[in-house]
Amino acid sequence: MELHNVRLEKEGAVAVVVIDRPKALNALNYDTLKELLYCFKTLAQEKEIGAIILTGGGEKAFVAGADISYMQELNGLEGAEFGALGHAVMAAIEDAPQPVIAAVNGFALGGGCELSLACDIRVASETAKFGQPEVNLGVIPGFGGTQRLPRIVGKGIACELLYTGDMIDAAEALRIGLVNKVVATDELLDTCRVMASKITAKGPIAIRLCKETVNNGMQMDITRANRYEATQFGQCFASEDQKEGMKAFLEKRKPSFQGK
Repeated sequence: MELHNVRLEKEGAVAVVVIDRPKALNALNYDTLKELLYCFKTLAQEKEIGAIILTGGGEKAFVAGADISYMQELNGLEGAEFGALGHAVMAAIEDAPQPVIAAVNGFALGGGCELSLACDIRVASETAKFGQPEVNLGVIPGFGGTQRLPRIVGKGIACELLYTGDMIDAAEALRIGLVNKVVATDELLDTCRVMASKITAKGPIAIRLCKETVNNGMQMDITRANRYEATQFGQCFASEDQKEGMKAFLEKRKPSFQGK
């Protein structure tokens, strides 16, 4: 697929996906969502990529929301189809075998907040702003916001944000657990690159199984989830990476993981 709204860059074992519509504050229209879906589906097949950073182009926005000028004329069926496409993108991010780090460099509103919620880790610049303002437009979040936000920050805080449509700054996002950390704007991408590089230095099979186990286990009761973890733990012992990792530990050297 030819990309017009998204840039895909590779830096060794780290891929950087940039939503590149700065004049539109990186708003998510149909074409941008299709390009994002393509990028994450493609990266999921690339074993040499161990971590992904997702960010917005320009200095003002991560993603300021879904494109209202596009959505304005949609009917009920078309709105549902647009929502389904958004959900497919979020699922592709969650289902990617690689951890995905959101580098939130400005406004993350509506669909932009939802996009960050689908990522495994969120790092925000000091200028970042978050919110689900859909009720101000007479609609509800349509890309998973009503489901992922309560799971991350708790029901009460999520309901306040969803019902009021209020926007919060990076410091408040950190306080409520919406983001992992807040850094200076000019340090954002480098901070995410360091984190991504740390992840890619670990056993790739273990990282993939960790992500699978966290995401799938959160949909289960604790008893089933613990049984699932035990099964996933056992899978690690069928890998060469487990043998190498433990051997390296006992030999007091760095392991050389091969993803096998």
